[in-house]
Amino acid sequence: MTPSERLEQIFAVASASLTERAVTSEENRSRLDGVCKSPSNRACVRLLMACLLAKLDRPEIDPRKPYTEIGTPDSFSGRSYDEQHITRFVQRHRLPCNSTTAFLTPVLRNIGRPLTPDLQLIGKPRQLYADAQHLLHEAAEGRESAEDMLTDTIRILIQMRDERLARLAQLQSELRAGADALPLSSEAIVALIRQHLACKYSSRLPVLVVAAAYQAVADRLAERIMPLQAHNAADEQTGAVGDVEITLENDDRICTVYEMKQKVVTIDDLDRAVQKLAGRSYRIDNYVVITTDRIDAATREYAATLYESTGGTEFVVLDCLGFVQHFLHLFHRRRAAFLDAYQSLLLNQPDSSVGLPLKEAFLVLRRAAITTD
Repeated sequence: MTPSERLEQIFAVASASLTERAVTSEENRSRLDGVCKSPSNRACVRLLMACLLAKLDRPEIDPRKPYTEIGTPDSFSGRSYDEQHITRFVQRHRLPCNSTTAFLTPVLRNIGRPLTPDLQLIGKPRQLYADAQHLLHEAAEGRESAEDMLTDTIRILIQMRDERLARLAQLQSELRAGADALPLSSEAIVALIRQHLACKYSSRLPVLVVAAAYQAVADRLAERIMPLQAHNAADEQTGAVGDVEITLENDDRICTVYEMKQKVVTIDDLDRAVQKLAGRSYRIDNYVVITTDRIDAATREYAATLYESTGGTEFVVLDCLGFVQHFLHLFHRRRAAFLDAYQSLLLNQPDSSVGLPLKEAFLVLRRAAITTD
């Protein structure tokens, strides 16, 4: 049985008995709850899952030694188990974990010794790392079964996922109940998007803003939006030119590209964009950089000079909220369609791109806007 198959087997057991607990010690149950449910740190639960899975796959290893640099026969690559098996597993089942491996977090990146309880990891919350180390120690010493501990971990994550999804469903139901209310004004929608962009982990949202704008007026434009790439996929891997790509209605050639930045756009950023377009078999008409930060006058002026030097590609740097505001007033009668499209895109994003808390935050903000508008 492969590690991925074992995970699915344990998931089936956990799903069928969500109210049960396999871990015997009350102290260990409490530590496990803390690691799984921590709102501020989602790396420790992935560390725990990867090491426990490795122990089940290879009983001879020590789950406290997830670094090949340790150099003993019972050490292993925790990162490999995490990336190759845990990542796909948590994404497939929408479990509330980090989208990337725990072993690239600063605390866990470069360690060449076992994660025994006496090793003080300088992470926050510090007690969380201590609890994870204690649980790995219990599994290594045989006081708790690695399978029981992994089963309980998955049980807790399923319960967390289901609670959050139920909350999303309830919030959507409340919004539908208020569907007869006066549509939000364009400025109220701008304020709503501003609040949502201010939430944590919102780097994907500007992409959805632009995609929603094109979807809202798709029947008015002779252009179409290409499928969005995964949030963490590099352009070099996907062959994409930017975050959002627009083509003419009956033509696969890209005519407009949107690139999103959550920082001040620099002249170097524009030069890299020019290099990215170099060598293409056809010219792209517009390359639009959208930022959630300020725009320097020098960068804006430099962008304007690129039309001639690139042989006809327009470069421009726009403010994200300014883009939304102009769009909503230009297509005022489509403002509700824009908001619905944004919500649909948001809720359909994989949790690795847009986490459940960010989805819930939007529904809460939209409900509040409806009741106060």
